[in-house]
Amino acid sequence: MRRRDFIKVIVGSTTSWPLAARAQQSERARRVGVIMSGAADDPAGQAQAKAFQQGLQQLGWIDGRNVRTDYRWAAGTVENSRKYAAELVALAPDVILAVGGATGPVLQATRTVPIVFTATSDPVGSGFVDSLSRPGRNATGFMLFEYSLSAKWVELLKQIAPGVTRAAVLRDPELTSGIGQFAVIQSVAPSVGVEVSPINLGADANEIERAVTAFARAANGGLIVAAAPLSLFHRDLIITLAARHKMPAVYYFRDFVTDGGLISYGPDVIDQFRRSAGYVDRILKGEKPADMPVQAPTKYELVINLKTAKALGLEIPSSVLARADKVIE
Repeated sequence: MRRRDFIKVIVGSTTSWPLAARAQQSERARRVGVIMSGAADDPAGQAQAKAFQQGLQQLGWIDGRNVRTDYRWAAGTVENSRKYAAELVALAPDVILAVGGATGPVLQATRTVPIVFTATSDPVGSGFVDSLSRPGRNATGFMLFEYSLSAKWVELLKQIAPGVTRAAVLRDPELTSGIGQFAVIQSVAPSVGVEVSPINLGADANEIERAVTAFARAANGGLIVAAAPLSLFHRDLIITLAARHKMPAVYYFRDFVTDGGLISYGPDVIDQFRRSAGYVDRILKGEKPADMPVQAPTKYELVINLKTAKALGLEIPSSVLARADKVIE
């Protein structure tokens, strides 16, 4: 190479370095806050977070490269949700993913940061959005289910255990959804010959154990576990109590059944986390939550644990087995 050409190459390279550096600096990594309703060591929560991260990656958002994701785990309590909501808002994220019962505290912490909620019950009744089709505020996302689904639980309990005449409904009375779910169950129960009574969930595991034990002293009892972060947080205890007192129990979430519970019917929550990544992607690209409709679940699943049924002396009807999406032998 001639000396003149060599100098041209060097000069051209050096003048391009600042341009490349400026281009990299202009591609600011976006920030996404995530507040999970469960505990950090809960396999169910970890699977949900993984599904969300995979959804982001498929859309080109790579953690540590063009996006930073900050996680907080509320462990089922409103107090933790409020604390971590304030922490995430202080980080000035571009968008926050709020899970389940954490949605309310996040909206109390900010009315400006865009929010995508998932696994959230009754967003209209809770005041999170103006309507499902036109949220109108800084939040949108994916509702867990409509309250009418709760009727299926008491009907399913009677189908698999015809001898049940009493059912305790474990619900969180501090949540609008806890009240709504129980109201639907209570309205349907007389038509299938079941008397229902609530057991209020709280952070104290001993209180839950005392209440369930007291209910189990009378015969022909069963359990219905309504959707709430606290029921998921206490699921090992609830499953243990159902087995100890030989009570059939219906759950809203498949992880109860994979962990030893009897039967569940509810939405595919993992699917909602994957879809939530799509809404986060759209907001990061400039869309407004106010204009993005709240979406209902597209997948529901019936999961049955035959090992648990056998331990309870129950024979699951063939009509129920035929509808099952997953059967655990």
